[in-house]
Amino acid sequence: MTERAPLSRKLSAIAESATLKVDAKAKSLQAAGRPVISYAAGEPDFPTPQFIVDAAAAALTDPANFRYTPAAGLPVLREAIAAKTLRDSGLEVDPSQIIVTNGGKQAVYQAFQAVLNPGDEVLLPAPYWTTYPEAIALADGVPVEVFAGADQDYKVTIEQLEAARTDRTTALVFVSPSNPTGSVYTPEETKAIGEWAVEHGIWVISDEIYQNLVYEGVRAVSIVEAVPDAAAQTILVNGVAKTYAMTGWRVGWMVGPKDAIKVAANLQSHLSSNVNNIAQRAALAALSGPQAEAEQMRLAFDRRRRLIVSELSKIEGVTVPNPLGAFYAYPDVRGLLGREWRGKTPTTTLELADLILEEAEVAVVPGEAFGPSGYLRLSYALGDDALLEGVQRLQRLFA
Repeated sequence: MTERAPLSRKLSAIAESATLKVDAKAKSLQAAGRPVISYAAGEPDFPTPQFIVDAAAAALTDPANFRYTPAAGLPVLREAIAAKTLRDSGLEVDPSQIIVTNGGKQAVYQAFQAVLNPGDEVLLPAPYWTTYPEAIALADGVPVEVFAGADQDYKVTIEQLEAARTDRTTALVFVSPSNPTGSVYTPEETKAIGEWAVEHGIWVISDEIYQNLVYEGVRAVSIVEAVPDAAAQTILVNGVAKTYAMTGWRVGWMVGPKDAIKVAANLQSHLSSNVNNIAQRAALAALSGPQAEAEQMRLAFDRRRRLIVSELSKIEGVTVPNPLGAFYAYPDVRGLLGREWRGKTPTTTLELADLILEEAEVAVVPGEAFGPSGYLRLSYALGDDALLEGVQRLQRLFA
């Protein structure tokens, strides 16, 4: 009997999402009755605003939504996305330059598929979202990590990027505000990076999913606004998940030059066709409706941000750069490693995260999911009481 052919080597090399894995473990423990507090998932704890839900309910009464629609997205939604892109990213685009995707994650995947060929290198500032290196690998690209630590507020410099650039460098991942760090590049830093990318003909994959979640009067300036010439070689990735508490609705999009969008649209026509029409109608309501509830959520995140930074900073051996965007704190916890805590001596943040879960019943994501060890990601997109209780458990564990 002939042995069965092997599975795909490419897919077998892809790791499960670390953040989703930790979140699933936390939820499993919670279901078993353990009082676990989870900082793992990047998911707002608020309900989707009611007017958005009402728009989805109304869409269910229109039989046109039960049929296939254009694979690249409903024309009316692409128009609304074009308006948002002009308003928030400073870039005027035609709706034909937009593809509506099943969440921002599909847009990230398709962006790399559109611009990479086998062996192309992608400069990947670290700490990075856990999906980026896997999406690059799925496009036969090679991620090249460029690390910036807490001393740099987790932001890479032109000098670091230039040192990592080779004749195989094809693309740069640019994320501001950042997941996992919450860092926001200044307009001057963004402009310098954009000009550098234009000078060297490098594609920029700019993830703007958190662009509306910024604090202390900061604005996340888009790289295409800072450097208009960069628009010819930039793909913007965005979605409604974070700003409008719509993670489960799965509506994102990509915006870019027509030739890149064309090849990505061809891919989507075979991969998934159109996004669920009811969810698209909900996203339309989110973008074109009142923004008061989104602002209320942002203000709540800001309050929680200040609380978690203040409380984590009370732990000896922990350094917490001030995050100015998104809803994550990314403390440097190297001062906790190599020390004994309740009979255990963690030497990596993988081991530290396991210790924290076992001894404090708190779920955090270790830095290894986002780059080098020595850091933890804590999402503060959870209730105020749980947020404070979880950090106080950490304070008691590391007292």
